[in-house]
Amino acid sequence: MKILIRNIKALLQTDIRNRRLVAGKEMSELPLTENAFLFIEDGVIKGYGDMSEFADSDFVRISDHKDVHEIDATGKMVMPAFCDSHTHIVYDGSREIEYIDKIRGLSYEEIARRGGGILNSAKRMQDASELQLVEQAMERLEEVRALGTGAVEIKSGYGLTTESEMKMLRVIRKLKELSPLTIKATFLGAHAVPAEYKGRQNEYVDLIVNEMIPKVADEGLADYVDVFCDRGFFTVEETERILEASQKYGLKPKIHANELDYSGGIQTGVKYQALSVDHLEFTGDEEIRVLKESNTMPTLLPGAAFFLEMVWPPARKMIDSGLPLAMASDYNPGSSPSGNMQFVMSLGSIKMKMLPEEVIHAVTINGAYAMGVEEELGSIATGKKANLIITKRIPSYEFLPYAYGSNKVEQVIINGKL
Repeated sequence: MKILIRNIKALLQTDIRNRRLVAGKEMSELPLTENAFLFIEDGVIKGYGDMSEFADSDFVRISDHKDVHEIDATGKMVMPAFCDSHTHIVYDGSREIEYIDKIRGLSYEEIARRGGGILNSAKRMQDASELQLVEQAMERLEEVRALGTGAVEIKSGYGLTTESEMKMLRVIRKLKELSPLTIKATFLGAHAVPAEYKGRQNEYVDLIVNEMIPKVADEGLADYVDVFCDRGFFTVEETERILEASQKYGLKPKIHANELDYSGGIQTGVKYQALSVDHLEFTGDEEIRVLKESNTMPTLLPGAAFFLEMVWPPARKMIDSGLPLAMASDYNPGSSPSGNMQFVMSLGSIKMKMLPEEVIHAVTINGAYAMGVEEELGSIATGKKANLIITKRIPSYEFLPYAYGSNKVEQVIINGKL
């Protein structure tokens, strides 16, 4: 399929340098082309430029062909589709009853101690069929696609037994086959300690290290491995055991870190060359220093901080210190029941004082880096996969995070197809 988009008000995130990520002061600078055209063929971006240059370009000749689908984007913007690098969208049912407990004053940790939280989802996961899980997850993928997401990372972690974790990962593999979205799979057996291992946490870590990881690797079910390294979950020592085992099988880490306290999770992730460390509500000078000396992407999940009414990560300080930042939805039934990356952008600006340019970088090119797809997604560059958003008529790109709650997306192109 060939698509020509003409008269684009502004083509955002144009990238002639083919950057892998954007950090520090550069995050406040958004490359764009005004009054632009963009040409797509065979699923990839073939070229783009100013409309004033179009008449003299090779694309004029191509656009005369009957097999070219033309779109007039007058008054509209075009940008890369969102890359959501942290989700848990394979789950059975919802957990709104726990939400009522939260309204009544119970904390996230108190709900977990009562058998709610992750353990609640784990029980339901063990009873659900793969078909049920695929059907529910496909609905969620369609929901986020319509809101502008073109790539997602999906974690296991609601299984907490070898059989259920493998079931989740098989479901994610099936989603890769069925959905046009770019999907990465992450093994998160160390999401919580099952109730039957209470007081015997080391034995559960043994199970992850000696049984789960070898099985996951043997069947090629995961791109990454994750650990919830935080207060009340897995210690630094336990996390290191799991990551050392993962290294033997070539599974690169992505770490849940410092959501609940200064846990050492950031330092541990950097030590083991994690692709990203995620949450980061508790990030101080030492954590920033360690991150600056690494290739690890700090990833903020403002939907969880919003829903759980937690402290906000120090995004402004992190960027001003020279760090890159990605943002993801953390779409899950307990702490962030939304995959709306437009709302994530708004939270970045409203609650964390990030500039519109910074939030756009955080959900496109830096999000792509945080899920290992920056070579093919996240920016407008010749040869990259054509995963794009065409907005409705909007006055400026600053309107994207400003108009929270409304859907600014008119059309989504995935793999070069409408």
